[in-house]
Amino acid sequence: MQIDITTAPAAFSVYAYTGGKTFDPAQPTVVFIHGVLNDHSVWILQSRYLAHHGWNVLALDLPGHGRSTGDAPASVEQAADAVVQVLDALGIAQAALVGHSWGSLIALEAAARLQHRATHAVLVGTAYPMKVSAALIDASLNDPMKALAMVNVFSRSTLAPPPSALGAGTWIYGAGMALGKRVLASNPRVNVFHRGFVACDSYANGEAAITALTCPVLFLLGSDDQMTHPKAAQGLIRTARAAGRQVEVVSVPVGHHQMTEAPEATLTALHDFITQKAQA
Repeated sequence: MQIDITTAPAAFSVYAYTGGKTFDPAQPTVVFIHGVLNDHSVWILQSRYLAHHGWNVLALDLPGHGRSTGDAPASVEQAADAVVQVLDALGIAQAALVGHSWGSLIALEAAARLQHRATHAVLVGTAYPMKVSAALIDASLNDPMKALAMVNVFSRSTLAPPPSALGAGTWIYGAGMALGKRVLASNPRVNVFHRGFVACDSYANGEAAITALTCPVLFLLGSDDQMTHPKAAQGLIRTARAAGRQVEVVSVPVGHHQMTEAPEATLTALHDFITQKAQA
């Protein structure tokens, strides 16, 4: 579905994959937010399962990415604004926010802004601060194909996913390269690869945002993650607990793309978290 945002400063349209289901105001809503040079498709198993099991699903293409129009966010805060605008445009009173990598920071920032409108925050493959090497930031601007290859090597710990995600025998590295090329080409005006990395690297509001949360938070981390190493999330976890937030931590034995490399384990952790907390 396309969601038209008409509020200032500029109008834009956001694409949201709904899992093949029509939005039902009587059902709870979960919003999926992708990372740098990704789109809604990275959540294929998780989004479709929830859509067919009693949830409204909005797996977004961020502005300026994929099927969405408008200016690509230059910061975590700008992207969080877009997520809030989507909920406002649809009249959604409450939603669970799920984000991967850069998307985890966006979900965190949006949940802090939404306060009680955010029922859950799920941070997949997160880190704070989410620093990106200067060499990778430079390559994303000046040699994006080299940078894309580097990211896909660092992000993967398996050759092929279980058949529940992309299909039996799918080459994860090749699929990641194809997706990155497609998303990069979707915006000829701005290098969304470089812009996304700079947004990750420069985000400085993580501790304030996690302290401001009013909802429970799940950290879903890959034990073999070389892009956002699990150790890099520990400070944020400690801050959340010190602030009295309800915190759960789940580790899956894969790399950075938990959604495709461990799709069922990722779905189970996500489903159990949002279901149990919603019923508590």
